[in-house]
Amino acid sequence: MEQYKLDEYNHQHLKEHQRKFDFVVADVTRLDDVLKKLQAFQIAIPSWALGTGGTRFGRFSGGGEPRSLEEKIEDVGLIHALNRSSNSISLHIPWDIPENSSSIKNLADQFGLHFDAVNSNTFQDQPWQKLSYKYGSLHHVDKAVREQAIEHNVEVIKYGVQLGSKALSIWLSDGSNFPGQLNFRGAFERTLDSLGQIYEELPDDWKVWIEYKPFEPNFYSTTIGDWGQSYLLASKLGNKALTLVDLGHHLQGTNIEQIVSLLLMEGKLAGFHFNDSKYGDDDLTVGSINPYQLFLIFNELVEGMDTRGMNHATGIGWMIDASHNVKDPIEDLLQSVEAIKIAYAQALLVDKAALVQAQWDNDVAKAQEILQSAYRADVRPLIAEARLRAGGALNPIGVFREQKVREGLIKQRGEKTVATGL
Repeated sequence: MEQYKLDEYNHQHLKEHQRKFDFVVADVTRLDDVLKKLQAFQIAIPSWALGTGGTRFGRFSGGGEPRSLEEKIEDVGLIHALNRSSNSISLHIPWDIPENSSSIKNLADQFGLHFDAVNSNTFQDQPWQKLSYKYGSLHHVDKAVREQAIEHNVEVIKYGVQLGSKALSIWLSDGSNFPGQLNFRGAFERTLDSLGQIYEELPDDWKVWIEYKPFEPNFYSTTIGDWGQSYLLASKLGNKALTLVDLGHHLQGTNIEQIVSLLLMEGKLAGFHFNDSKYGDDDLTVGSINPYQLFLIFNELVEGMDTRGMNHATGIGWMIDASHNVKDPIEDLLQSVEAIKIAYAQALLVDKAALVQAQWDNDVAKAQEILQSAYRADVRPLIAEARLRAGGALNPIGVFREQKVREGLIKQRGEKTVATGL
């Protein structure tokens, strides 16, 4: 995306933007501080989210999808050029093994990108692996399977070091589908031992992020089934181990904002995989179902990070983890980044002093009004202004469609194909 095209688009819509911006900023205190924080706040794009997602029943791929890691980096570069808020990419190994790490890193540099956490994969069997993960990986009763899974994670760390990453993200599908299938204590102890061996291979300046999930693909038990189990593992492993929160990895009604607050308080919050859900791990567009919950989470994050004196942009990890089944993946990712920054901006507008006073006074109605006043504020002009000052587009999706970017990618990479799944 050439800069002059963004500049032309912005110039055409500048008057309308200025009108909206002037209306909003009249009620914003610390405007410069808010805009600087919005410009600094970046959300990583996962390499696997750049193609059409699917379900176990089928996948209906779109046209112009990236066919290689290089093309995935190009797509993230495009997203970042449009929104100036996505300056990193997260790889999943072995889906995206960099054959030439130096070349891949140089390509990312050309787009102003760096590499976020690298993700291991022991929830699928690969054609070349000797042993199966059908009955688990790091918790498997067979030591040889555990050693294979440990070796894979160490290999992922090595790729990450070559690319300049600083964190290993681990999600395990280990668990059981039926009562009696698994000894819970034994499975947890074996997982801890396996993670400990991986932990010892971490470089001094690295972290390991331990993700949790209550169900799927196992529906009776999951070895790391909730934040408490992840926190327990991270605490036993040491200071380089932290808990990763995926917003979709919670049962309905879970108070995620409370979990976030406590993990942050204990210094054990690694970061987030952002998505949204109606029923379970739906992996829907961020903010598409419950934007108020997202705001409440960010309210706790901003309060907690400020209390600990943390940098909002770099204190913890921020990444999208969604599945774009019926949308253009790039448009969906642009929508998700926008939703995240909306919630963040709204949290920045909360009158913290007044909220604390209302809490101390047990003034429940006042506390609710303070939060909802910030939530109901239209902060989109603030985010657009931050993008404009950073060299991005006032309306990223508007430019994407006006310039017919997807059509160009289809010409370059090929028409869509329809794939079926199990």
